[in-house]
Amino acid sequence: MTEHLIAGLRQFRKETFPRFREHYQRLVEEGQRPTTLFLGCADSRIVPDLLMQTGPGELFIIRNMGAFVPPFEPDEGFHGTSAGIEFAVLTLGVTDVVVCGHSHCGAIGALYDAPNPHTPHISRWLTLGNGARLEGASPTPEVLRETERRSVALQLERLLGYPMVRTRVEEGTLSLHGWLYVLEEGRVLGLDVETGAFVPVGED
Repeated sequence: MTEHLIAGLRQFRKETFPRFREHYQRLVEEGQRPTTLFLGCADSRIVPDLLMQTGPGELFIIRNMGAFVPPFEPDEGFHGTSAGIEFAVLTLGVTDVVVCGHSHCGAIGALYDAPNPHTPHISRWLTLGNGARLEGASPTPEVLRETERRSVALQLERLLGYPMVRTRVEEGTLSLHGWLYVLEEGRVLGLDVETGAFVPVGED
């Protein structure tokens, strides 16, 4: 393990944890009660708590390559992302779900590459983004930005295929949000479902 990670742990123990000791104790005694499920990409440049300035217990976070939502499959397979969605919606009772893609996403770029026979699990996972790909297009920066936006919309559509999600959305107790985090600008664009456009979020 690299030394800077150990140094970070020391700093957390000495400086950060003491400031939040009582808060952590409440989280242990009362359990977690996040109101938002954040479903984002596993890209190391994405730090949800930093992006939204949230603290321990505020977000339930699921991350995977591309911020993809697998289709709901009622079988006996191992479905990590699906299990997380189920837990957040049914057990934690979150009131909001944010699907957050981002610019310069490697998973989105890989949709335009030939499958790598040495990475079968990656290739299979990337098929979840095929519906966002622009068929016949070259992966220019403009095409990739459009694919990133289309992927966010695609994942929101898939979420509605989860019975517990659709039920709560129809009841009005759960809201879905599609975001695109533009890394190089430090801004988030949100999907306006009525117009299909992505508009700034959290800007004055």
